[in-house]
Amino acid sequence: MKSAKDLVAEASREIETLSADEAVKRLGDADTIFVDVREGEEVRKSGKVKGAVHVPRGFLEFQVDPSSPTHKAEFSAGKRLVLYCGSGNRSALAAKTLKEMGVEHVAHVDGGFPTLEKAGADVEHV
Repeated sequence: MKSAKDLVAEASREIETLSADEAVKRLGDADTIFVDVREGEEVRKSGKVKGAVHVPRGFLEFQVDPSSPTHKAEFSAGKRLVLYCGSGNRSALAAKTLKEMGVEHVAHVDGGFPTLEKAGADVEHV
C-alpha cells in the first residue's frame, strides 16, 4: 500500500511547484486564478488569499469539470490555476488530479497558505 506521503511525493514529481515568493508575484495577474482547496473551517479561521476562489478539495474536480452540474465558470477561462492548502500536500494531490483531467496550466504552492501569508500575500477574512 502506498502511504499518503508516497502519493504526495509522486504528485510533486509530476506537477509544477511554486515557492510562495514566486506565487505572490502572480497575485493580481489577470491570467491567474488562486484556488484555496482547504476545508471551510480552515478558511474561516485564518482567511484566504485576497481574491482566491475557495473550493474544498473534495469538490474541486466537480467544479472544474464543465460537464458537472456544480461547474464554476471561472475554471473554463483557460487561466493558470495556482492551488494552495494548509501545507502543500493536498494542493499537490489536487494539482496532479487536475493535470490528469486535462487542465493545462496548473501549479501548487509549496508550504501552502502559511508561506503565502509570510511572503506578503494580502489575506481576506470570510
